[in-house]
Amino acid sequence: MFVLQLGLIGLCIALLPLSWVWVKADDNKFRKLVWVTTFLTLDLVMFGGFTRLTDSGLGCPDWPGCYGTSSPFVAHAQIAAAHLAMPTGPVSMTKAWIEMIHRYFAMAIGVLIVAQMVIAWAARIRRRSLSVSPWWPTALFGLIVVQGIFGAWTVTMKLQPIIVTTHLMLGLALLGSLGWLAARLTPLPAYEPDAGRWRAAALAGLALLIAQIALGGWVSTNYAVLACTDFPTCNGAWIPPMDFQHGFHLWRALGMDGNGDVITQDALVAIHWTHRTFAFVVVAYLVWLAAMLRRYESLRRPANGVLLVVVIQFVTGLSNIVLQWPLPVAVAHNGGAAILLLLLVMLNFRIACSRPGRAVVPARDAAPA
Repeated sequence: MFVLQLGLIGLCIALLPLSWVWVKADDNKFRKLVWVTTFLTLDLVMFGGFTRLTDSGLGCPDWPGCYGTSSPFVAHAQIAAAHLAMPTGPVSMTKAWIEMIHRYFAMAIGVLIVAQMVIAWAARIRRRSLSVSPWWPTALFGLIVVQGIFGAWTVTMKLQPIIVTTHLMLGLALLGSLGWLAARLTPLPAYEPDAGRWRAAALAGLALLIAQIALGGWVSTNYAVLACTDFPTCNGAWIPPMDFQHGFHLWRALGMDGNGDVITQDALVAIHWTHRTFAFVVVAYLVWLAAMLRRYESLRRPANGVLLVVVIQFVTGLSNIVLQWPLPVAVAHNGGAAILLLLLVMLNFRIACSRPGRAVVPARDAAPA
């Protein structure tokens, strides 16, 4: 019964953006729905970072509900008892609400993707073009199902770092895929033949960013942000004592090494130092790439966005160390990574389409009247 209640909550939340899309004066409501879903998925990724950074991942230590109910209101007695037994533990009413709000919005995103899938297949059956295959939203639905499975494992496996990091990367994969679909449905700027020669360089930039985000997720899920408390050195040394073997042992419990012992400070330093050092490589490459791509009119706006967000990421990353990991800055750093991913996806799409015969002009809305 409570699973049905959870589904109804997700549906009710999704009805708000669905209604807004429907009443807006736009001749391509499917495109608007995709863009709205992309924006809300970005918000969900940021709120997922907030959930992790506030230690709310086990605010409700079961899944998909909260102590077998659909709401912390109903589970108030169980939450109060758990908090009384362990006041500094992972369960409190505030953390339970943070965790459940994250789950509610994840379900709402699922509903929006189901709506895209239904509209796309209905258009295919009625032979009305959406300028995109219905397999796109179908693949997105499959991706969000896998994401939900890892969300469940995040809770049931007690925040195991590799599971939490994979959950984060799948969320960003969903965001990037939605961004690519939204770009396909949006008219492209004027064709610029020379931009196509930057295809490999742009893909390399995206690959570097994905690797850096994965390293950042590994830092966050292992709580290694404060393993180095100074900058530019790490604990007073350019190359401090580090334990890479245990720091990057993937399959292990939170706070433990591969042997089941408490993870050492040297292992946490190895995690932090690797992310910090690789950041210089990524920042230098993306600044160079964006500076080169600014010469093209069709790529100037996303390239400028990359330059701006890279600077913000560097500042927020440094502030996390100097200011001892303040929550707003940490959330902004997570959100900046997601925005940077979207911008690079947009750049890669425009470059991929910068050759004759690849201009994408969306058809009029094929949604049922």
